[in-house]
Amino acid sequence: MNTAIVETIAVTREVAWLPWAVSYFFLIGLSYGAFLLSLPGVLLRRPGWGGISRLALLGALVCGLTAPVALLADLHQPGRFWHFYVHFTPSSWMSWGAFFIPVYLGGLLLYAWLAFRPLLGEHGRSDGRMAGFARLIAYGGHDSRKALVGAAVVAFVGAALVALYTGAELMVVRARPLWHTPLLPLQFVVTAFAGAVGLTLLFHRFGPARDDRDATQRLARVLAASQVVALAVGAVWLALGVTGASPVHAEALAQVAPSASWQLTAVWAVAATVITLLLAWRRPGSGLLIGLLALHSAWMMRWTVFIGGQEIPKTGAGYYSYQLPLGPEGLMGIVGTAGLWVFLLVLLTTLLPFARLSAERPTAN
Repeated sequence: MNTAIVETIAVTREVAWLPWAVSYFFLIGLSYGAFLLSLPGVLLRRPGWGGISRLALLGALVCGLTAPVALLADLHQPGRFWHFYVHFTPSSWMSWGAFFIPVYLGGLLLYAWLAFRPLLGEHGRSDGRMAGFARLIAYGGHDSRKALVGAAVVAFVGAALVALYTGAELMVVRARPLWHTPLLPLQFVVTAFAGAVGLTLLFHRFGPARDDRDATQRLARVLAASQVVALAVGAVWLALGVTGASPVHAEALAQVAPSASWQLTAVWAVAATVITLLLAWRRPGSGLLIGLLALHSAWMMRWTVFIGGQEIPKTGAGYYSYQLPLGPEGLMGIVGTAGLWVFLLVLLTTLLPFARLSAERPTAN
């Protein structure tokens, strides 16, 4: 009688969170970060922040409207989003997120409409493209200060809830020490805000007010401060792991430290953050470069956490290997999301040209 002995060395598992999820977390983070950046000029009306904040609000709108499409695609069957409402699960952060997202997007849309309403009315009286549609949307083009404050409060509460749930739904995964840390939601918020500043810098750089050095320097100082916070949070995470003060952080560090690719990723992340900080502090006029670096860091952080985190096996030896597929669940999905983002940007800037958005003191009715 022959006996076959089968030895299992390791079992490779496919990633459950696909690049669609990375795109969603990246875009929704940019959206609530850009919304926060819009408050000084749009809501508080601080001098020197008018054009900056309106460009940031444009970024919040474009990213906020694109993000849910990536989220629905990640569900594989878009109709599944109804399950979150008809089968509400209080113990699930994802279930809560299905309610938080409409609060944020509803508040953001109302806030943006009220903020842009005078500009829409101005465009509606011009001979520009879509002037008639802009006049219809403006609905008189009046500046409604009290309504703007109320909408900003709703959007702020929604933004805080979205920031909380997007970090918490990973933080609660005890099986992955890299995710199971209270620092993760904070890392998401800091990198999202930095990425939003970078996006606003790019909008400013390609707009008619690109020669406004004061605005570029103001954004660069904010970006530099965000990089200091990002480095501080990273240093706390590393200290907790090295000293063993937190068993979860120590276990996470032990899982990734032996890997050459993780070592390279860590060096890359720190170098990108330090370079962005130095350029923003020493050469604040380099808006294009530091803007791209900030966006790169925001994307890289989420890709590393989501995709890289799933390459670490929950049980067994070694690491799983992930290769980005070329189809809709990989590269084409990322490109398609970017294409939708560009389409919405073109549409919104046709209604509200960059010249009106970036002006420090637009005409109000």
